[in-house]
Amino acid sequence: MKKKNFSKIAKKVIDLEIKALQILKKNINKSFNQAVFQIANCQSKVILCGVGKCAHIASKISATLASVGTPAFSISASDASHGDLGMISKKDILILISNSGETSELKNVIKYANRNKILLIGIVSKKDSILYKASDIKLFVPKVNEAEGIIPTASTTMQLAYGDSLAIAAMKYKKFDKMDFKKLHPAGSLGAQLKTVEDIMIKGNQIPFVKENLKMNKALKILTEKKLGILVVLNNRNKTVGIVTDGQIRRFTEKKFDFRLLSVKKIMTKKPIFIDKDELAVKALSVMNNKKITSLIVNKKNKPQKTVGVIHIHTILQSNIS
Repeated sequence: MKKKNFSKIAKKVIDLEIKALQILKKNINKSFNQAVFQIANCQSKVILCGVGKCAHIASKISATLASVGTPAFSISASDASHGDLGMISKKDILILISNSGETSELKNVIKYANRNKILLIGIVSKKDSILYKASDIKLFVPKVNEAEGIIPTASTTMQLAYGDSLAIAAMKYKKFDKMDFKKLHPAGSLGAQLKTVEDIMIKGNQIPFVKENLKMNKALKILTEKKLGILVVLNNRNKTVGIVTDGQIRRFTEKKFDFRLLSVKKIMTKKPIFIDKDELAVKALSVMNNKKITSLIVNKKNKPQKTVGVIHIHTILQSNIS
């Protein structure tokens, strides 16, 4: 059997879709700005609808919008004519996606939107279509060649890119940041990578604080009790002035030097490394790896000597952060 080089087909399809996206890019206009403004300021829900492959695109766009702070969901065009139109309220925004703009299943949805004065955004490729003419905001997707001339590929890629662009632009408009994103993605690897130092740090009575004039024989008891391998050293004004690690203590022990009656400040490392509580935990891990340490003192922004926690490398790794 003669071998076929399918990679040539892959490259041809990808080239087709790249060309389609380049065409789309040139056709982004003021209508896009209008759509972003309406979506970002929507006081209710954004509802997407399509038929066939466009229905799958509608589902993906709605999921993306929801993930970046815009309540959204998709409905089936055929189910809409059998009661699901009741899901759409007058304060909603309706986005209909159709290549031809003439799909029969969408006609009832278009009529319902127009009759009830529901804002209608059409993502469509024919300017003389029912959808294009009925839309309050018209997002034109130029007609392009499909794979093999008929398979919805380039057109759906353009629709998907349009939807992604709307979602990201609305996100930027609303100033939806990584902390907001984290709230909507608490699980899985993505949620783990968005955890902050404050989310997983050791705090309160668990922090191994000691005063700088405390004798080391008493400080060692606190080191053993807290089980973190470090001591956070405070001066008489409760400002952090140093750190003592179990590694330092081992080195003193190896020298056979009795340091137990020395004050903590004679042993400590001054100017310990701090990290802000609002930094991502993954950054704390990076600092630890670069500095070859296992713990960081946590502070509040602009208060480097006010310790509010301790973050340990084991805690980070147990949280599936890497």
